[in-house]
Amino acid sequence: MAAVSSVVVLGGLALLIVSSPGWEDVQRTFFSWEVFRDSFPDVLRGFWLDVKLFLVVEAVVLVLALGVALVRSSRAPALFPMRLLATVFTDVMRGVPVILVVYLIGFGVPALGIAPDWLVEDPIILGGIGLALCYTAYVAEVYRAGLDSVHPSQRAAALAVGLSETQAMRHVIVPQAVRRVVPPLLNDFISLQKDVALVAILGPQEAFRVAQISAASDFNFTPFLAAAMLYLAVTVPLARIVDRQQAKARRRQGHVVPA
Repeated sequence: MAAVSSVVVLGGLALLIVSSPGWEDVQRTFFSWEVFRDSFPDVLRGFWLDVKLFLVVEAVVLVLALGVALVRSSRAPALFPMRLLATVFTDVMRGVPVILVVYLIGFGVPALGIAPDWLVEDPIILGGIGLALCYTAYVAEVYRAGLDSVHPSQRAAALAVGLSETQAMRHVIVPQAVRRVVPPLLNDFISLQKDVALVAILGPQEAFRVAQISAASDFNFTPFLAAAMLYLAVTVPLARIVDRQQAKARRRQGHVVPA
């Protein structure tokens, strides 16, 4: 029944699209094999820049976000100024569109005239900083939710066996919190992989920019399809990993996972 319904629904949609009056124009403009074959190598080289930037920013975000989350979760009176700064940082970075942050960092930092030349002359680094700031705020809230989900008895038990507050946080609370938030972390990094394309506004020749230049040269949008396929080649496996992690989490909690 599932197979038959899938064939009927998907086949009906395909037939509706193919039989539409403008299908030939759409096929020629978006699905040209010749244009795809010619543009794909250049788009692939640009996508390699996306992948490298994504991996670096992801590593930076994982570390910085955990630090922000720990500061916000602390209740020490002496850390109140840092908690205030961390709260303002997360509120601002989550409230401003990522593209605006990338734009402001990419063009605002060089305009200050105080940044070193190696930073001013490399828009890839500036774009990476903008992405890292935004996603640090998002991931910090994910971490903080994980820290809050650990029952207070875990901390009390760690202190009872002689661990200090720092040791209890490091060896007991943080490991449990991180394991619980792996699925939402992967969701954030799927979004990050796509948002890496925003550095194109600063000029780097990444996949989207290469596809844009190629499409503008002959008014054919097939290069964008090539870029989309490359992004899907990364994001779809990550999505399946998220599903697997969520299924494992449900099994650990004793829930029945449907086949």
